[in-house]
Amino acid sequence: MPVTTSKAQRPYRGVFPVAPTIFDERGELDLEGQRRCIDFMIDAGSHGICILANFSEQFVLTDAERETVMHTVLEHVAGRVPVIVTTTHFSSAVCAARSKHAEAAGAAMVMVMPPYHGATFRVPEKGIVEFFKVLSGAINIPIMIQDAPVAGTPLSVELLARLSREFSNIRYFKIEVPGAASKLRSLIEAGGKDIEGPWDGEEAITLLADLDAGATGAMTGGGYPDGIRQIIDPYFAGDREKAKAAYERWLPLINYENRQCGLIACKVMMQAGGVIKSEAVRHPLQPLHPATRAGLLELAKERDALALRWGK
Repeated sequence: MPVTTSKAQRPYRGVFPVAPTIFDERGELDLEGQRRCIDFMIDAGSHGICILANFSEQFVLTDAERETVMHTVLEHVAGRVPVIVTTTHFSSAVCAARSKHAEAAGAAMVMVMPPYHGATFRVPEKGIVEFFKVLSGAINIPIMIQDAPVAGTPLSVELLARLSREFSNIRYFKIEVPGAASKLRSLIEAGGKDIEGPWDGEEAITLLADLDAGATGAMTGGGYPDGIRQIIDPYFAGDREKAKAAYERWLPLINYENRQCGLIACKVMMQAGGVIKSEAVRHPLQPLHPATRAGLLELAKERDALALRWGK
């Protein structure tokens, strides 16, 4: 049965961090930990949450586990904030089916990368357009295109603007390629009113430049939504100097997550603060070196990140 739909109004704006998938020490899903993780992220100021993304370790989950996590989160959130479900798959049909299921379960939006597989399997622009045509025709909720280096698929501004013109529910774009700010500016100019949500990604490492370029949302890691709020709230209120000062304060932690830790960073912070019991990632992913872990927690403590005290 579908869960309560979020009362948040479009266009969606603000901080929509990626929720990690929580495992126990054996590598099995920890659904109670998952619920606590979601509660923390909402309490930390998330305007919405994205699940089953790359930073959620979606690539180590079985299809059945994906379903379990999706329903657990959507039912637990129960409309408190909008939830974006990542439904990326190489197959147009499988991506469309995943997305229909997400919509029926109460997702506010789906996020999708262009079709790719491994180092060399890509489709040409004609195939990309047809892929998004199939997806767009399958659902009514908004689609966010994730323009990310991991896909290895160049998505030109002209192509993204074309997709927004031709398909009425392709309205959001997470830009996390090099030169993101320039691409955001060009996309907003080329797409006009069809670009409902030009968003920043990549743990907010370029957040201030992207906000200056017109970004209206930030999809970050899940460890410190409270810190990202300290940046974007004053920025959207018109106080760029206050936003800049907050960005400078949080940037060492943002950089450390982006360059030293990756997706495990939020789990380490949540475990240290009693949000979850285990920071385990699923093998063959590896735990952080103890010195790297200590460096992360030092930076988080200096900034009084809520994750370190939420569960204590």
